[in-house]
This record gives sequence, structure tokens and C-alpha cells, in this order.
Amino acid sequence: MASTTEIHFGTDGWRAVIGDDFTYANLRRVADAAARVFAEDSPGGLIVIGYDTRFEAGSFAAAAAEVIASHGLRVKISDRYLPTPALCLSVARDEDAVGGVMLTASHNPAPYLGFKLRMQDGGASPVSFTKRVEAALLPEEPTARGEYEVVDLVGPYLTALRSFVDADAIGASGLHVAVDPLYGAGQGYLAETLRSFGVTVTEIHGEANPSFGGLHPEPIPPHINEVSELVRREALDAAFITDGDADRIGAADGNGTFVNPHRIIALVARHLVEDRGMTGRIVKTLSTSVLVDRLAAHLGLEVTTTPVGFKWIYEEMVKGGVLLGGEESGGIGIPAHVRERDGLLMALLLAEMMGQRGQGLAELVDDLLAVTGPMEYSRVDLKLDAATVAAFVASMPTLAPTTLAGLEVREVIRTDGIKFLLPDDAWLLLRTSGTEPLVRIYAEASSAGVVDDLLAEGRTLATGV
Repeated sequence: MASTTEIHFGTDGWRAVIGDDFTYANLRRVADAAARVFAEDSPGGLIVIGYDTRFEAGSFAAAAAEVIASHGLRVKISDRYLPTPALCLSVARDEDAVGGVMLTASHNPAPYLGFKLRMQDGGASPVSFTKRVEAALLPEEPTARGEYEVVDLVGPYLTALRSFVDADAIGASGLHVAVDPLYGAGQGYLAETLRSFGVTVTEIHGEANPSFGGLHPEPIPPHINEVSELVRREALDAAFITDGDADRIGAADGNGTFVNPHRIIALVARHLVEDRGMTGRIVKTLSTSVLVDRLAAHLGLEVTTTPVGFKWIYEEMVKGGVLLGGEESGGIGIPAHVRERDGLLMALLLAEMMGQRGQGLAELVDDLLAVTGPMEYSRVDLKLDAATVAAFVASMPTLAPTTLAGLEVREVIRTDGIKFLLPDDAWLLLRTSGTEPLVRIYAEASSAGVVDDLLAEGRTLATGV
């Protein structure tokens, strides 16, 4: 039977609700289209497949593997759940691999599953590639099946993580930390790696639970409230939190205070340059803090700004000369490791920085802000009906307020949604989500009060009321 489901690749892959649009029939259609594009470019090449901890993710991955293998491509599939960066590293380090597929919905709620494509170097698929896959989609579910090989992709990845960081510095730190994988694909792996260095670890939400226990697997408040309270109650040194497929990072300091991804990007960049002697461009998305720009100026580094979505950061990494790329949502990647985000690596680097500098996360943040000056940031996700979202999208080309929250609008950027630049590095950004039916509103200013006022203005612009 022909399918009427319209399938489109968003910010990072195709995502849909399991049992609604994400069915075995539609998955096989997508796998078939992707396989035909891969086979056209690299006949007989190897495709590596992984999956996260969501409902039936492993079974969906096996279904995709059978279809892809029917196109004369060799297929290897992970023998267990794994983080997306583990899949990417496996592709990048296998000389025969021409691409990869990851079955994950990343930070989306539990009912979702997704299909991510990765290129020969392990990086995100560019728009040009996903458009070819969309064009290759057929209405009928493919019937051909092929054979695939089941392999260990996790072991080599954990070995690569351990070799990237200073085990002695982390081990000598005496750290006692909490790890919260939010029931996602980081469960067990980050805690195991830290323990192998001698760190005392308390892990929560680290068991199989495809419903995520009702948690939204995104490493930001309020989803991290439980681990933040654990840090305060047990007087731990920090908490490291990863999302559904463990490519994003969140953290809490020894007070249980959330350390947002903007500050993590800046901390890791500072650590790489000042403590490790590395250099290069910093790439950030449009929704990422000006703290990154200010730190880069202090370090004498160039900053490149892209639209939202790590695929744009990946394209800059391909060009070369990139030290680190990061986005507001917690996805941070170092091309010297792999051209992809890696939440586990970022947690290890924060632990390394704490160990080498002999400071807690709160102290590291205070030192950072002493260099950059303080900035406050917040984001609101508005769930609106389709008509309201459509009206907002239609209005964006002509939105041109002269003031927002009493501040002069000095410049408007329309490369991804609409961003208003204000005095003293303050800004307001509105854009529709590429993965969920949402309008996201982002704001940054020197005080939390101004941020709240800007978010209120953004809500009015998005809803018209």
C-alpha cells in the first residue's frame, strides 16, 4: 500500500511520533531512499547503523539495516544502544565506511523516534544530501531485504574518549560527581568512564526505561531538577547531564546551580586554548551567547556564526581550522575528536579542567565571567496551534519594531527566524523549531529582568496578542 505520509528532514534528520508517522513502513521507505543515494555515490560501500534507548529503537534499526543491505551495500549494526557520537566516530574511523544511520530522536520527548544520516567523516549530512534522499522517497514500502553484521561499536568509542583526556588529572582531582543520562543513550557509559579514572560517581536515571520515566530528555531545567537537588543534598562537586542520544551536555555546579551550554562552550574553549595549547576558529549558532564572542576576543580567536543546527557547524568544520563548535542547545563538538557533538567528551573535559585547575565549576564560571562580563540568558518554547504558527511565519518578513523592552532595535538579522540586536550586546531571537511544532524564543541581556521583558515581547510578536 502506498503511504501518504510526507517525510521531510529537519534540523537534524527526520523525526516523528512512534506508531503515528514513525512506522516500520515509513522507516523502510526512508532507509530505501537513503540507501539508493548512498549506493549511487559509493556502490558496495559500508553503512554503519546505531540506535538509542527509545521504544523499539533496536528493532527499527534492524529493519533499516535489512533494507539498506538489499541495495548491495555492506551494513554493520551496533550490538547495543549507543550515543550518537559513538556511531559517528565508528563511521569516521572505519576506512570502508561511506556513511552512517542513527535511530534516535535526540532531545525530543519519549514518543518520538528519528532517522539521522551521517557522512563518511561521521559528520552531519548537509542539506544537499538530505534533499536528494527526500527526492528519492517512493510511496511504496520496499520489500527487498539483505543481511547485515552485528558488531561492537561502544568499546572502541569509550577507548577513544579515555585517550582524548588526561586520566591522571581527572583521577587526582578527588571528584565526587553525579551523572544523569535522563534514561538516554549515555546511561552507564559516562559513569563507567569517569569511574575508570578514579572519580566517585552517583548515577541516576541510568536504567532501561523507553518512556524516560516521564522526563523530557533535554539537559536543561526543569528536567535536571532531581540531579541538582542530589548535588545539594549530598554535597557533590558537580553534575553532568546528557540528552536522549548523549550528544548534548548540561551541568550543575557544586551548589546545584545549572551551568548552561553557553557557559560550557566558553569554559571548554578556554580550557582547550589556555590549558591544552590548542587554537582555531570557534563556530557558534545564531542562538548562542555573546559570551563566546567576548571570550574569543580575549583569546585572540575568530568566531564564525551559523544558522541554528549542528549541520551548519559541521560544514564549517569541513572547511578546516575549527577548534570547537557549539550551539545553545548543548551540542558541542571538537573536530580533533570527531566532526560531531559529544556530550560525554564535554563532561570529561569539564572534569579535566576542574582537576587541572583545582577549581570547582562555580569557581570556573566566576573566573570566566570576570573575563567576559556577566550576561543572562533564557529560552521559552511556545506550543501554538498551526494557524498561529503560520501567521507568525507569514509576518516575519515585515516584523520591524523600533524598540523592544524599551531598548532600541539596532539591527535585524533574518537568516534563521528573526533576530533583533539591541544595545550592550542584548538580543532577542524568534524561530520555529526544525524538529517539533514550536516557536522558540531566545533572549540574552546583562540582567535577568531585561531577559524576562524581552521574552514577554517575543511572546507578543509570536502570538499577536
